[in-house]
Amino acid sequence: MGRIKTDNNGSRKDVIVEKAAILFKEKGFKAASMRELAEVVGVEAASLYNHIKSKNELLHEICFNVANRFNHKLDELEAEEGNSLQKVEDLLRFHIDGMVHHFEEVFVCDREWKHLSEPYLSNFQNQRRSYRKRFAAIIEDGIKKKEIKKIDATTAVLIMLHAISGIESWHRSKQKIDGKELEENMIAILVGGLKK
Repeated sequence: MGRIKTDNNGSRKDVIVEKAAILFKEKGFKAASMRELAEVVGVEAASLYNHIKSKNELLHEICFNVANRFNHKLDELEAEEGNSLQKVEDLLRFHIDGMVHHFEEVFVCDREWKHLSEPYLSNFQNQRRSYRKRFAAIIEDGIKKKEIKKIDATTAVLIMLHAISGIESWHRSKQKIDGKELEENMIAILVGGLKK
C-alpha cells in the first residue's frame, strides 16, 4: 500500500471520489465497504479518512457534483434567447455525453441518491423535482411558440430522461456502436419526436 496517485489536475480526494463512483456502481452504495475502496485506491483504509469523513460524504460528493453540472447547464440554456427545440437538443446531448463519458458517477447519482442522509436527501429530491419542472418548462415554452408540437411536457421529460438512463445497457453491450453514433441516433429519435 502506498500514496494515492493523482494526475496534474486532481486532488487525492478527487481520486477517492472517482474510485468510489466505480465501486458504488459495481456493488451498490450499501454493499460497498471502505475497506474495498481503500484496496481499489491502493492505500490503507485508515488513510482514506485523512481525505474524507465517511462513505456517506462520498455519495454526497458524487450526487451533488453531477446535479450541479446538470443544473449549471440548465441555467445557461434558460438564460439564452433562442429556439426551445434547440435548447432541448442541447440539454439532451449534455445528458447523453454524461452517460457516455462519466458513466459511473452519473449512474450512481441516478440510482443511489436514495441512500443520501438528511438533510441532503430532501435537498436532492427537491433538486430533482425542480430540474424536471424546469426542463418541462422549456418544452412548454416551445409549444407556446409553436416550435414544438403539442404534447404533455412532463411526460416527454420523463420519457427522455429514462431513455438516456438506458444507456447503461449500451455500456454492457459486447457489440456497440460508437458513442457519437449513439448520441446522433438518440437525438434523431428524441428530438425528432418533438418536431411539428
